[in-house]
Amino acid sequence: MTYDYDLFVIGAGSGGLAASKRAASYGAKVAIAENDLVGGTCVIRGCVPKKLMVYGSHFPALFHDAAGYGWKVGEAQLDWEHFITTIDKEVRRLSQLHINFLEKAGVQLIQSRATLVDQHTVEVDGRKVTADKILIAVGGRPVKPDLPGMEYGITSNEMFHLKEQPKHIAIIGSGYIGTEFACIMRGNGSQVTQIIRKDLILKGFDEDIQLEIQEGMTNHGIQIIKNSVVEAVEQVPEGLKLTFSGEHTEPLVADVFLVATGRSPNIEGLGLENAGVDVAATSIEGPGYNTMNAIAVNEYSQTSQSNIFAVGDVTDRINLTPVAIGEGRAFADSEFGGNRRVFSHENVATAVFSTPEAATVGLTEAEARSQLGDDAVKIYRTRFRPLFHSLTGASDKTMMKLVVDANTDKVLGAHMVGENSAEIIQGVAIAVKMGATKKDFDATVGIHPTSAEEFVTMR
Repeated sequence: MTYDYDLFVIGAGSGGLAASKRAASYGAKVAIAENDLVGGTCVIRGCVPKKLMVYGSHFPALFHDAAGYGWKVGEAQLDWEHFITTIDKEVRRLSQLHINFLEKAGVQLIQSRATLVDQHTVEVDGRKVTADKILIAVGGRPVKPDLPGMEYGITSNEMFHLKEQPKHIAIIGSGYIGTEFACIMRGNGSQVTQIIRKDLILKGFDEDIQLEIQEGMTNHGIQIIKNSVVEAVEQVPEGLKLTFSGEHTEPLVADVFLVATGRSPNIEGLGLENAGVDVAATSIEGPGYNTMNAIAVNEYSQTSQSNIFAVGDVTDRINLTPVAIGEGRAFADSEFGGNRRVFSHENVATAVFSTPEAATVGLTEAEARSQLGDDAVKIYRTRFRPLFHSLTGASDKTMMKLVVDANTDKVLGAHMVGENSAEIIQGVAIAVKMGATKKDFDATVGIHPTSAEEFVTMR
């Protein structure tokens, strides 16, 4: 049978862009459909604009720290409108850049929503087209719990378009999105209250990372309400009133309310049922939190239909931009490049751009002990004040940790909290991925004086 395209991609985010360009480089006829700005969550309303906001939020601390080095810095004030507008301009520039990359690769961009009609047909831009293979890469979206007053809350999507800086922002959610925005807004001078349902933020991270970041956030003036759940939100003359159950019962009033309670694969309206594509249920704990569905795939990103594939957050594996890119390229190599391969989801490094920053790769201490037993795990840990702060007077600390297999000496995990954590762990991740031992770390000469050298001097 003759098809209109060898590959039709639904969604021009990180995974879809990577797969379409790679497939086109092998000579495939490729089209990609997107009904939003090209670039996906990362470029439009995720990693990139968020990191720019993180950079901006660090300047007040830098102005303060400069005094310790003899600099006299005058009164500083944030122009919020300029801040938000310039970030939006950069987002749009990057989106156009990705469109240019598609054109150079020979990928046809259809700026319209696409839905599945059957196993080989999609409806897009008011017409039906056919494809030998279809790739779904539509990502995810923020979701709110089904609780009274949630319509007054904004999500991470709207955080990049606030017309005014909040005087007081309340945030529910203990994950990296809520934590990062709490630190961003506090750094920019807003009063911040973060509400979490457990004792610690960042569930799933190594406990030392959880403890260090939470302590650092508290020291920087963020109020964290623990073991409490928002029961309802209502509009009052002073702003938005939040009522709670749990340890904290006193109502709280803020002028902006951010809901950062998770993201859901963006499968609604895709027509998965028309093509017989199966989904798998995942669940979020707690009252008002709904079960969500992700597209079920095998190790080759293949769905229940042999010619339909899915990559990225819509599959709910590891929801990170580099993972979506890696899955997309592995798919294209396998299906169009004659190089059938699986993308490895093991030892994927990640970071939390909070203040203090954190990064991690490999097993947490708890995971290692669960898999190997307590006697087979050896922990190396250091905590110190970085040299930079020896003159600033700040109490900020850096924590580094290695999780090691006591029987093989293999480094199973590396974790860090402190300035430049992400930049440092990126290099350490290479060693962990290659299976380096603690002796290999010890044999590496450190660069002095740096914080990073502590990873090769821990005893």
